[in-house]
Amino acid sequence: MAVFFAGLLPVIAFTVIEDQYGTIAGLIAGMVFGVGEICYELYKYKKVQKITWIGNGLLLGLGGISLISDEGIWFKLQPAIMEGIFAIALWFSVAIKKPLIVVLAEQQGQKLPDFVKARMNGMTFRMGVFFAIHTGLAIWAALYWSTNAWALLKGVGLTVSLIVYMLLEVLFIRKAAMKSLTQEQLAEQIRRMQEQQRPN
Repeated sequence: MAVFFAGLLPVIAFTVIEDQYGTIAGLIAGMVFGVGEICYELYKYKKVQKITWIGNGLLLGLGGISLISDEGIWFKLQPAIMEGIFAIALWFSVAIKKPLIVVLAEQQGQKLPDFVKARMNGMTFRMGVFFAIHTGLAIWAALYWSTNAWALLKGVGLTVSLIVYMLLEVLFIRKAAMKSLTQEQLAEQIRRMQEQQRPN
């Protein structure tokens, strides 16, 4: 889940401080929390995950641009860029026939059943579409929504919509697996009947 929550604390800090003290103070607070996330992981786990480096590195870079330009819009584009990168990575993994979801699961030591693996290309592509749509929404939110509404999309909006999407995917895979199992059972029954009808 780190993929989806990378940079969430800086977003909250930016939103709260910006509302009370203005854009510059909000940007500084968000960037400080970004550095804090990196330091916390380094202290607790003795290493920093790549997604944390990417998410917070991007956040600090865009935050710096926002400070120079005195425009918070660049900082707000961080979630959209992260989601866009993830969508492209998902599609690329399908193109090279190494679905990113399978790779990530195996890195965590999880063994996926064969019938699930067989459907990972389709699921990975659809997840890419999901994040591409969210990227467009996040860009729109950064440009035209209030800071509070933008932060709500980054935190609650993405989380809730992702949970709903994954539940639908699980139901779809389960239905497909049951259908496949039924077809295999029917084929096995036909094979047995044919064997019984053969003359000895």
